[in-house]
Amino acid sequence: MKCTELTTYLDDYLRIADIVDYGPQGLQVETAQTEIQRIALAVDVSPAVIETAVAWNADLLLVHHGILWRNVERIAGPLGERVRLLMRHGLNLYAAHLPLDAHPEVGNNAILARMFGVAVEEWWCTPTNVPIGVIGDMAERPSLTHLVQQINDQLETQCRVLAHGTEQVSRLAIVSGFGADQVAAAKALGADTFLTGETSHANYWAASDYGLNVIFAGHYATETVGVQALGQHLAQKFNLDIKFFDFPTQM
Repeated sequence: MKCTELTTYLDDYLRIADIVDYGPQGLQVETAQTEIQRIALAVDVSPAVIETAVAWNADLLLVHHGILWRNVERIAGPLGERVRLLMRHGLNLYAAHLPLDAHPEVGNNAILARMFGVAVEEWWCTPTNVPIGVIGDMAERPSLTHLVQQINDQLETQCRVLAHGTEQVSRLAIVSGFGADQVAAAKALGADTFLTGETSHANYWAASDYGLNVIFAGHYATETVGVQALGQHLAQKFNLDIKFFDFPTQM
């Protein structure tokens, strides 16, 4: 499959042009490799990720966190080394940040909702121009302890929990990655429990004040699911080879 065909499809499927982000998304590094058969999947772009993808003979690296952000002024230093590695080995780089958080089918939050039995009623948490989080009632209303164990097992993580709400979880709000500053908004939408990624000391007392359980499952862990779901979608639609490369940050 031509790289231009694949990236055009991804741009449309993920609404890259419609979603305001913190830097340019989509094809970030285009190399001389124009035919795509093998797609490596990862959350981040590190030298180890690139080298492992190259060893697998990948043609394109598809990630959630790319390398181009608003504060990037020059391609030098560690960023320059990443670009050199990609170009040297003919590994194209495609990134989907907020578009992959917000996607209703393969997005991080939509996938997390399905994994943990949330009937999505509303999209919320709008960092730019589209909501990325989900909220809804739980199908089985598990105990907080049971839900945390389920998250630990399925995401291969170790959650940190602020147990300031009810022991039974009835309504769960979800924001993958960093959503700790959304405690008040989650409570206002009727959530008794809030699942997000990164911890935040500043919001400990907010959770206590609002009587809300907050589950911090890890920024990395909550954002492994979307890129894998997107990869499966591409494999089925275009008969491409995909492989997820897991490089946890413990964050």
